Amino acid sequence: MKEIFIEGATLPQAYHKALVALEDEGTILDCAAYNQLQKEVSMTVSVTNPLQEPRISQLLIGGFEDLQQYEMEVLDGILNFRIGKGWDYTYNARFKDQIPFIIRELKRDPSSRRAAVMVRTEDDIDSNDPACLQHLQYFIREDKLHCKVLFRSNDLPEAFFFNAWAFIRLQERIAKDLDIEVGSYTHRSNSMHCYEKDFVLLKSYSDAVKQAVSIDDLTYEYKDFWDNIMKDTIPDILKKVETLKNN
Repeated sequence: MKEIFIEGATLPQAYHKALVALEDEGTILDCAAYNQLQKEVSMTVSVTNPLQEPRISQLLIGGFEDLQQYEMEVLDGILNFRIGKGWDYTYNARFKDQIPFIIRELKRDPSSRRAAVMVRTEDDIDSNDPACLQHLQYFIREDKLHCKVLFRSNDLPEAFFFNAWAFIRLQERIAKDLDIEVGSYTHRSNSMHCYEKDFVLLKSYSDAVKQAVSIDDLTYEYKDFWDNIMKDTIPDILKKVETLKNN
């Protein structure tokens, strides 16, 4: 199984490199669970400065409201009420009670290697929809908070950017509680893939990256642009959540 290491200064830069790598180097094989082909590699994506602008890629499925809602789902658990009502879990429900330990542990010992969150549970063993996210770990090194995540499986064009965005935002929140700067973000997927239904999409994204003159052609600034329009969607998101709760 092919191993690929990707590094970029920003999240969009790393994501764009990953798209090209999967398109050019991925292995096509059957995906019996979904009755289609997939293109797959094992991939580690390292973002050396996740808060550096530009932070938003234009090559994502969805827009600013979708990204804001997903951030709120992961960080604040706004859809946790759906567990047992069609959903088996949410990431927030799996890790939220472990975050206070992370903060206590890193305050106790800034050099600790124990600040780890386990996401997989026994409930996943016989589940038809086991959690893709398996593990989160935090390190304080060089006076910065570094985050490393492990996914057993990750859909690159459909899910990766949303996943990485949310966990970088969580990293920011923990760093603020620890009163230190944000360091690197490393995102490992043992199966970084694209389903056959999205092969054309992946190629179009890869072609766009290859044809771009500069990173600015395919990105947006977050600060003072997307952050404001994302925040403006919060009332509508909360209204949708209330509607879902009442149905």
